[in-house]
Amino acid sequence: MTLDTLTPDPDLDADDFDEETLAALGADGYVFKVWGGDWCIDCKQQLPAFAAALAAAGVPDDRIEHYPVTKAPEGKEGPGVEAYGIDLIPTVVVETPAGEELARFVEDADEPIAAFLARELADVEATV
Repeated sequence: MTLDTLTPDPDLDADDFDEETLAALGADGYVFKVWGGDWCIDCKQQLPAFAAALAAAGVPDDRIEHYPVTKAPEGKEGPGVEAYGIDLIPTVVVETPAGEELARFVEDADEPIAAFLARELADVEATV
């Protein structure tokens, strides 16, 4: 199952993102696990721009995993919600190909998803 909100914003391309952001997102075979809901206003606002950044960075579709979330009386439900402790959406977890979590964006961060994750991933690379 896929998230329609992860369709790249057609009005954005590589020129709309700084080179450091694109380089960080496109490096090292990262896997991007994205929890969201097509019903969610924050996802509708944030995920299309993030998807455009991933496309501009050359991240192949097989490294972008969609995890649709639904609303339930007890909270959010969907694949991996409990295992990853997903409370707010969108949430994006970046992992190595081996499954090690390197960075996590949660809906209430103060900056766009791509910029936030690029900064976090640059910090990870600096410590390696």
